[in-house]
Amino acid sequence: MGVVAGLQRQAVECEELGSPMYAELLRRIVDDYELGGASTGVLGSYEGHQFEESIALPLLGAVHRLVLSGEAPELASFYPSVGGVWDPVLGWEAFEQVLQSRAAELRAGLLQPPQTNEVRRSVALYGGLLQLADEFGLPVRLFEIGSSAGLNLRADHFRFNLADGTSYGPADSPVVIESAWSGREVPRSPLRIAERVGSDVAPVNALSEEGARTLTSYVWADQAERLARLRGALAIAREVPADIRREDAVSFVRGLELSEGHLTVLWHSIMWHYLSPEDQAAVDAALAELGAKAGESTPLARLRLESAGEWDEEFLVDLETWPGGVRRVLGHADPHGQGMVWDPLS
Repeated sequence: MGVVAGLQRQAVECEELGSPMYAELLRRIVDDYELGGASTGVLGSYEGHQFEESIALPLLGAVHRLVLSGEAPELASFYPSVGGVWDPVLGWEAFEQVLQSRAAELRAGLLQPPQTNEVRRSVALYGGLLQLADEFGLPVRLFEIGSSAGLNLRADHFRFNLADGTSYGPADSPVVIESAWSGREVPRSPLRIAERVGSDVAPVNALSEEGARTLTSYVWADQAERLARLRGALAIAREVPADIRREDAVSFVRGLELSEGHLTVLWHSIMWHYLSPEDQAAVDAALAELGAKAGESTPLARLRLESAGEWDEEFLVDLETWPGGVRRVLGHADPHGQGMVWDPLS
């Protein structure tokens, strides 16, 4: 695809997902790159690299980290995430200065994969868990692959407000998700989470200052609601423990066990495309093997929000349960969890 095509594609996605600032920045970077400007010193070595098409978000995240840490004061006045106001002309000039002065540091930062940990994706997890609670009535052991800092493992501590004025979750939660979903009514059965465990090849410690800054850096700087949700989720993480392990998805799923009197749930969102086809097949096989051992008092479920096909197509919330291995689509949303619609149950 190439660096330019990857930047252009991400600019369109930022615009569609409500970040005019980042859409503008990325288009400016494209123009600069094609003219051999400051961005070539940062991005040029990635032309032909396997990650060339997805270099945009690591670049934006690396610059945002400098702003958040106070190391780019010339840019901070244009970043809403630290109280600034974006200006497409002066903001770009300041961004260009950072590209020139911090080129080596930014090149190194591109090697760090994005750790979005998008809190709004919890709408899919929470609604799916309520469906499972209604069907099984058992305490949940919740496991997640590609969990980053594991913020969404605490989804039952978030507040979900609906357009009709009704709500789910604790009224005093620091995480409030407005217009959480539409469509079919979601059950209100009691949800009990007995265990929260996540795995990631590069987990982020949400309890550390550096970890919190890393997570914040990947939230688009002009999206105030996303930033507020993330900061609220970080506060919850300090109060609600979760075990986040440095482990690849295949090893983690192979190590899962069932538990008497509990529903074991594997959850993942917008991470499947990062796995190789071989690893995808290995996860599927390990889960099917575990599912074959499931019984009425030791059920298993897989809940996910992932692309229905190739990247950038439809994103589905689907659920597979054992015993039986029955799979069904519960709803659909965009990759950030916006526009969540619960479909009629078949």
